[in-house]
Amino acid sequence: MNQPLSYVHPQAKIARNVVIEPFTTIHANVQIGSGTWIGSNVTIMEGARIGKNCRIFPGSVISAIPQDLKFEGEDSLTIIGNDTTIRECVTINRGTNASGETRVGKNVLIMATVHIAHDCVIGDNAIIVNGVALAGHVTVGDYAIVGGLAAIHQFIHIGDHAMVSGGSLVRKDVPPYTKAAKEPLSYVGINSIGLRRRGFSTEKIREIQNIYRLLYQKNFNNTQAIEKIEAEMEATSERDEILLFIRNSQRGIMKGYLGG
Repeated sequence: MNQPLSYVHPQAKIARNVVIEPFTTIHANVQIGSGTWIGSNVTIMEGARIGKNCRIFPGSVISAIPQDLKFEGEDSLTIIGNDTTIRECVTINRGTNASGETRVGKNVLIMATVHIAHDCVIGDNAIIVNGVALAGHVTVGDYAIVGGLAAIHQFIHIGDHAMVSGGSLVRKDVPPYTKAAKEPLSYVGINSIGLRRRGFSTEKIREIQNIYRLLYQKNFNNTQAIEKIEAEMEATSERDEILLFIRNSQRGIMKGYLGG
């Protein structure tokens, strides 16, 4: 349903049962899937690919050009997965030549006033809480939760099922299944409550705890801890995911918390 007080460029591809509220602007080279609701005063710019059954609330700007001085007008995309909710005044910039796209997964909740910069990748079922700022090239894993007002440095990787405390300054990678808090950002345990809610068994949670105990609580450096984990822990998909994450970390992983 296209309200007469909205503007939809004739080259935009809008499914028949999309609802577009008044005073919204949709540019050319935009695709929006069926069942999606676009609130009032939303701006959807070129390169947006929005899935089915999404909800985009008033004041949001989707697929604006990157705030990157190296950007030279190249074609790029912003891809939003099905069933994702984008609350008020969110800004999501499209990609650059580095990757060609900014991607938000399926069933993601992005709360009010979040900024997601160019070339970010947000996994499925993630939650990005109010006021979070993600710099360029940030990766947020599936089911990860980033607390309100957190600031994420460029090229950071936050692993699957990780939880970052509100107000955090994230300068190092956050491994999967962990909780991150304090200043500087530090390991404060695994996200056991979140894992239970998602069906992880008590045995699996204990396995993950034991892996991080070797990594963070036994005074090993990362190389020593990886060797101990490989030697002493059974090979499982979770173990291998953690080890691969550490080995592939570009910025290094967060440290253990050594405070009082």
